[in-house]
Amino acid sequence: MNEQRPDAWPVRTPRLQIRRCTVDDLDAVWEYRRLPDVNRWLGRAPATREAFHETYSERDRLASTFVIETLAAPTELPAIIGDIMVRIEDGWAQAEVADQAKGVQAELGWVLHPAHAGNGYATEAVRAVIDTCFGALGLRRVHAGCFTVNERSWRLMERLGMRREEGSRKTGLHRSGEWLDGLNYALLAEEWPTL
Repeated sequence: MNEQRPDAWPVRTPRLQIRRCTVDDLDAVWEYRRLPDVNRWLGRAPATREAFHETYSERDRLASTFVIETLAAPTELPAIIGDIMVRIEDGWAQAEVADQAKGVQAELGWVLHPAHAGNGYATEAVRAVIDTCFGALGLRRVHAGCFTVNERSWRLMERLGMRREEGSRKTGLHRSGEWLDGLNYALLAEEWPTL
């Protein structure tokens, strides 16, 4: 599996920095991930701070989590306003060429504190991460999925030019006990506009 290149991070945009999450960041991440409007869409939503720390300080999970920080004025500290998952994975391949498909794509996921929604931060951050995936990390494909009712998420994917590859009926069991429809989006490196 292709390892995350340490020199690819942090990534900066005019307003944000996306950097590796550390154990010291977990309290700030917990503050927005615990909110009902946020955790209703998450695949995993530990109910307590302790359970959250135990889950998110696990080595592989921490390695694929990147915090989104606002770039503050010189007299202020940056504030964590969200996080992005970049999970590098193998592509599907026939056995004879499987080595060539190792570490060539990434699954993306994102969370933004609701207090910072509507300012374009999520679009800016995910765009910068996709640039990094296709640039410094040299990946060939990124993909992401969401529940169909999570309109903000799939609209973000469409704003970024991701292609809807699948719409599925009642394939995801939500923690509410209801089976929900899902959407999957992807983008190839050759489809991504270069700067």
